[in-house]
Amino acid sequence: MKRILVTGGAGFVGSHLCERLLKEGNEVICLDNYFTGSKRNIEHLMDHHYFELVRHDIINPYMIEVDEIYNLACPASPVHYQFNPIKTVKTSVMGAINMLGLAKRIGAKILQASTSEVYGDPSVHPQPESYWGNVNPIGLRSCYDEGKRCAETLFMDYHHQNKVNIKIIRIFNTYGPHMHPHDGRVVSNFIVQALKGEDITIFGDGTQTRSFQYVDDLVEGTYRMMNSRDGFTGPVNIGNPVEFTMLELAKEVLTLTGSKSKLTFLPLPQDDPMQRQPDISLAKKELNGWEPKVHLKEGLTHTIAYFDTLLKKDPSLV
Repeated sequence: MKRILVTGGAGFVGSHLCERLLKEGNEVICLDNYFTGSKRNIEHLMDHHYFELVRHDIINPYMIEVDEIYNLACPASPVHYQFNPIKTVKTSVMGAINMLGLAKRIGAKILQASTSEVYGDPSVHPQPESYWGNVNPIGLRSCYDEGKRCAETLFMDYHHQNKVNIKIIRIFNTYGPHMHPHDGRVVSNFIVQALKGEDITIFGDGTQTRSFQYVDDLVEGTYRMMNSRDGFTGPVNIGNPVEFTMLELAKEVLTLTGSKSKLTFLPLPQDDPMQRQPDISLAKKELNGWEPKVHLKEGLTHTIAYFDTLLKKDPSLV
């Protein structure tokens, strides 16, 4: 049994990771300030003898004895990280410093949940880990993009200077149950709009592409990365290399929900990338052949069922 700290553990991805770590027989401490996380996501774990919930913001230091740290704490959707951009940068940078300092003091292994946003609006397609990115450092998205890039720098410097055992993953678009219904991400937006019979809003002309990964595949890749061979720090892309246009996604959601919603088009937001697709060659090589297993239709079916249940239980939530 390991004692494991998960920051952002009540969030969308963190809650699924906590569940997985408990199933593996570990003791899990879930740390969250509930800015985007919710107790609803982890309420089914509250009675587990080896699960502990702590309300805390990683901008402030936290002292605990653990074997491993998964650092997931940070708002990850434009709606939330642009709400308070300074706080977003603080969470990424000061949060990384605090968690790395903790890992250094107690000798814990630590994993950083970075993002495909470090590649910005990429001029290389698909994106390998060796690509340095095309990021606007003063744009609306830079609080998140540059915060995560700086966090990666800090992780590598703590590794080189202080011999901290680090792992870095770069997460590409992920969806599934426990997504925040108002997080502004395209999958949750389309599903909620379709279920409510509202117009589905597409930014741009709908030809821009994304690669959608179901949350179970992400959790599997994250777990394998933490347990990968000593000396392999990453960063490593964790995402689905199969691309879909926004129009294709919208039509699939309409088919699966049976909704009569109409498509409407709005201007493309500033610095919104036209393409995003991971090169997962490194993940396949280093993470025991890891690759996504859940197809879009199957994942959307599970996600739609989750939001449909939320809507029926409490319409005000969505």
